[in-house]
Amino acid sequence: MNGSLALVGSGEYLPAMAQFEKSLIDDGVRNGKQPTYIQIPTAAGRESQDRLNYWQELGRQQAERIGVQQLFLPIYTREDAYNPIYIDQIQNSALMYMSGGDPHYLAETLMDTPLWNAIYANWQSGASLAGCSAGAMVLSSQIPNFRFSKKEPTTGLNLLPNIRVIPHFNKFFKWIPESAAKILLHVPDDSILIGVDELTAIVKRSGKESWNVYGEAKVHILKGMAEQQLTHNEEIHLHPEAR
Repeated sequence: MNGSLALVGSGEYLPAMAQFEKSLIDDGVRNGKQPTYIQIPTAAGRESQDRLNYWQELGRQQAERIGVQQLFLPIYTREDAYNPIYIDQIQNSALMYMSGGDPHYLAETLMDTPLWNAIYANWQSGASLAGCSAGAMVLSSQIPNFRFSKKEPTTGLNLLPNIRVIPHFNKFFKWIPESAAKILLHVPDDSILIGVDELTAIVKRSGKESWNVYGEAKVHILKGMAEQQLTHNEEIHLHPEAR
């Protein structure tokens, strides 16, 4: 029984997303998990200590709002992803949250490590797994290079091999060159490209086949299915079109 799975455009740990994050914890608790809120800041692992402290404090405040225990795991390198202390803390937690930063570094750091194996096993047994921005992008089989459009995509964690996510979508096209956008929108025929706006998420709840939208803005289906925009509480089955 897989747990809930959330792809978030932006807004991890902010008050606007507290109800949503609490619902993910509640999903995990219903599946027998402990009410702990695991922060995995790996995507920001090469940022300054001040910035890392900022993410930790945001998570602390959110956990306090929700009324659960925060566990901030300082997993910044592949060596950290082999640390048995962190691996043990993953097990049986209700929510594991991979936050924003560099998706390529996040994948390189976690891929084929005991920590990623623990995350995957805990999710398979009913825990919720959420990825925001870089944390959402990394769950695909391929991660596009947004800022360096001529570079080839890098390998993702492959949890959702046929879904590719553009986070911050309602701000994305304000800065990306049109030529780069055309490259990024070119995905294999058997893949779905979705844009997730800021303070918005799309979630597949434990035991459900469909995905639901949560948040202030929209989820955009861009390629691989009929193009459409979805808003709060709308439902969709994400599967590629027959070709």
